[in-house]
Amino acid sequence: MYLTRPFFRTLRHRFLNHNRVTFHTTSRIPANAMSKFSHLPLSTSGPIECAVSGTVLLNTPYFNRGSAHSAEERREFNLTGLIPPGIQTLEQQVERAYQQYSSRHDDLAKNTFLTSLKEQNLVLYFKLLQDHMKEMFSVVYTPTEGDAIQNFSRLFRRPEGCFLNINDIDRVPHDLAQWGKPEDIDYIVVTDGEEILGIGDQGVGGILISMAKLVLTTLCAGIHPNRTLPVVLDCGTDNENLLNDDLYLGLRQKRERGEKYDKLVDTFVKSARKLFPRAYIHFEDFGLTNARRILDHYRPEIPCFNDDVQGTGCVTLAAIMAGLHVSKQRLRDTRMVIFGAGTAGVGIADQVRDAIATEKGISKEEAAKQIWLIDRPGLLTTKTQVDQGQRTYAKDASEWDGKERSLVSVIKEVKPNVLIGTSTVPKAFTEDVVKAMAKGTERPVILPLSNPTRLHEAVPEDILKWTEGRALVATGSPFDPVKGPWGPDGKDVEIEIAECNNSVVFPGIGLGAVLSRASRVTDKMLVAAVRGVADLSPALKDDTAPLLPGVEDVRAVSVRVAREVILAAIEDGVATEHDIPSDKDDLDEWIREQMWDPVYRPLKRVEHAGASRAAKAELKVVGSLGKVEDKSAKE
Repeated sequence: MYLTRPFFRTLRHRFLNHNRVTFHTTSRIPANAMSKFSHLPLSTSGPIECAVSGTVLLNTPYFNRGSAHSAEERREFNLTGLIPPGIQTLEQQVERAYQQYSSRHDDLAKNTFLTSLKEQNLVLYFKLLQDHMKEMFSVVYTPTEGDAIQNFSRLFRRPEGCFLNINDIDRVPHDLAQWGKPEDIDYIVVTDGEEILGIGDQGVGGILISMAKLVLTTLCAGIHPNRTLPVVLDCGTDNENLLNDDLYLGLRQKRERGEKYDKLVDTFVKSARKLFPRAYIHFEDFGLTNARRILDHYRPEIPCFNDDVQGTGCVTLAAIMAGLHVSKQRLRDTRMVIFGAGTAGVGIADQVRDAIATEKGISKEEAAKQIWLIDRPGLLTTKTQVDQGQRTYAKDASEWDGKERSLVSVIKEVKPNVLIGTSTVPKAFTEDVVKAMAKGTERPVILPLSNPTRLHEAVPEDILKWTEGRALVATGSPFDPVKGPWGPDGKDVEIEIAECNNSVVFPGIGLGAVLSRASRVTDKMLVAAVRGVADLSPALKDDTAPLLPGVEDVRAVSVRVAREVILAAIEDGVATEHDIPSDKDDLDEWIREQMWDPVYRPLKRVEHAGASRAAKAELKVVGSLGKVEDKSAKE
């Protein structure tokens, strides 16, 4: 049954006890036992029904397990003679795959190898990533994925995902309809490729960021990989290098804007909602002028999310809250300077503003007075040309008459306790800037978040050296721990640096929204996600530990985030799924039971007639719907 609101409040108070900073949520029902929730459509217990055999099975990444097929499966599914006779375990396959991976000469080659593996065997691919998460995360995502995107047209081997063309908008419903029936798709990532991972406009190559984000949703939160859809909206490109590249695969024209662009986006959203009404839509790497505008337009109507605006804001707020807790400061007293007022910077400002407003019981406009945005013109004021998202934070120009508006001058004037970098200006946080922060507050929270690493505003080693180890630091990319004489009596201590990685937040938010079948993603759901991450900060127990959980713990974190998101969705009345458990332990099990894991579950032979589309290997196979797809497109 649904949770009632009075019960929710009691349960939520119990869940958010700070003394429970543990990762016990990773426990699962043993593989040979059945969960009480094994009847659910997304259950991961028991055998997998399979209606295909032979080469068709081996060519289906969801079913194929290569040398790990048992003797019984080889006979039952007509695989004898198609694979070598030796039978291996998944662990042996992972070891071989890791040796093959390690033999690649650079990270881009390793990225290409992993892509090929994903196209052959999903379980092996994700198990390899899971076992080597810390080592491989930067290869399947930033910064290496950025290199792959830049080289998309040169490395291209086979298409994956849905390519929608701005010059063929009328085909959008048809092209989307080919990807399945209404119940087939849970999670869609869509991009227009304009602002990719700090490397700018990459045109049609943006399809790879949609694919990479979906890999992370599976790796980090167990979203079923055969129930996802990556999409790119090809609107042209303003990247001259691509336009002049004979091998470029996208539209060879300047990026389309205005009414035609809006029509493409609207046609996509409306078609996706009609064709896949249960799907959650994740907007990714849209340009500054469109990201917030599109999110604000559709957010009141559909379950959607923008990782650049909301995900970055959520994970940064979680790091800030952990840092403030360690330094015994209060969120309500935060004074924050953000250097870089683009999509990410304004998204962070919005999340912090909303949290301050909630904690103090004041308006968002009043809370915005505690945040200062700095961009190319300097401090944003009422005399600065600003966009709609920035306008809330523009300071009264008359109050700054005769005052310098540079970063260091603003810090000296307003004495912030939090400094955020989203500028992509390397080394912008100079020694003078950092020391000005340290002069204004005992333990400044300093977060240089720009990606890739070469664009960081400062490196942790310098920040800690310039603040004598007092700063609380998180970054946008991985950094090694920093050792220095900042312990008692000048003893050396090693301080671990948290990576402010959206992947500890956005997959769990998506998981919670998918499992609760939320009709919208509300502010309360996002705040709940932030609390879920912040409560698991290792720094709450040891101030030399990182401010955020690491990616190696992310599946446990995703369970916590999903739980909090689901509870908030129920409280807000947007959860449409029935029979969500009310007991804490049951709710955690209910979530985990529906998270896909990279394990080889037994294959159960079923007849083709009457089998599900999944059993017939038809999920994400365009053309498998026959005439049904044409009917859907015409409706």
